[in-house]
Amino acid sequence: MANNTHLTDEQLSAIENMTYEQARDQLVQVVQKLEAGGLELNDSMYQWELGEALAKHAQSLLDEVAKKLNEVQESQAQFQANAGTQGNE
Repeated sequence: MANNTHLTDEQLSAIENMTYEQARDQLVQVVQKLEAGGLELNDSMYQWELGEALAKHAQSLLDEVAKKLNEVQESQAQFQANAGTQGNE
């Protein structure tokens, strides 16, 4: 597999372009390989780094969604608060 334990720019770019579901599915495969054992040290380190990159990307996508949901909720709350005060003018 990999001769070194560092991901290439191409690999990192490919991860950054993955959807949440793609990153999650790849991460599941990485975890299964690591749990199965039998990998050489370099391969284990490569899989570990790949898993870390996939997990980081998946988490950043989840964080983006959470931020958007919070913004929508705040906007709706503000709209409802304003709608309740407009009749009092």
